[in-house]
Amino acid sequence: MTNLQPYASAIRKMGTNSMTRIISVYGIIAGVIVAIGMWLGITFVPKGGSAGLVVGYLSMLVALSMVFVGVKQYRDVEKGGVIRFWPALGVGIGIACVAGLFYVLAWEVYLYSSGYTFFENYFADYVRDTVKSMTADGKSAADIAKFKAEMASFKEQYANPLFRMTITLSEIAPVGLLVAFISAALLRNSSFMPAKAAG
Repeated sequence: MTNLQPYASAIRKMGTNSMTRIISVYGIIAGVIVAIGMWLGITFVPKGGSAGLVVGYLSMLVALSMVFVGVKQYRDVEKGGVIRFWPALGVGIGIACVAGLFYVLAWEVYLYSSGYTFFENYFADYVRDTVKSMTADGKSAADIAKFKAEMASFKEQYANPLFRMTITLSEIAPVGLLVAFISAALLRNSSFMPAKAAG
């Protein structure tokens, strides 16, 4: 009887490689988009208000649409148009993780290139504006002093690269997980946007 083990191993290896390739390609595309979105938001959106947040999260959603595209590509091309929820979620999270890595690195590069002055200025403006608002609202001097102490502690922690990177990653991670979950939930249904038949 022919030993099929080598063939089975080769097939499993091909599947892993195709998954890795799709995660890498679509993760890098998403990462480049989200890094460009970050740069555009910092460069062109006025400081203050909610415009920066809107632009930031919109760029994340546009970038993380690659999660859906990547999972669909994996389902249609590599899995013959059928995929279960957990493998789909795994591919989606993989793409989101690569995009998140780009997002964190883009922020670190920007901070370094600006001599870390962006955060210094942003932090000073935020504390000043919040203190003004607290004063106008009649907050006590003790409350204001407590706020300043908390912000000074946070600023000191933020100087630690590991802490800073964790904070940055926490900005994009929930969006990535949400998009991966939705993509897996939709695409596990083989009749949802089915692959076009060849020919």
